[in-house]
Amino acid sequence: MTLIKTAITGLCVSLPGVALADDAAEQMVQDALPVMHYTCASIAEEADGNEAFVVEVVGKMTALSLYNRQINIEDHATTDEEKAQLRDAFIAALSEGCAADKDALLGGVVDNAVKTTLGL
Repeated sequence: MTLIKTAITGLCVSLPGVALADDAAEQMVQDALPVMHYTCASIAEEADGNEAFVVEVVGKMTALSLYNRQINIEDHATTDEEKAQLRDAFIAALSEGCAADKDALLGGVVDNAVKTTLGL
């Protein structure tokens, strides 16, 4: 769990903020599909301390969630302080989701964390 918390810390900075063209969206889906099998427990196990791996996987899942919901992060946070608050809320929601069910699919936990963080 600590690995996920640590790895997500910088994620909100890299979240997509603009709508993607169809080709870019298709590529994003293709990039995310191979990692959608991870659970909260299995990502930590496979990462084996590699925080960059967790950030990459959660980043792909988060980007897909934001795209599917047609969310532009700039509509929710424009300043560094606002982005830091979103990041903290996202980490808390993700941590709670994984703590509640370590065998939950990480993509679902990420999507719920996006919804919770943005008040959707």
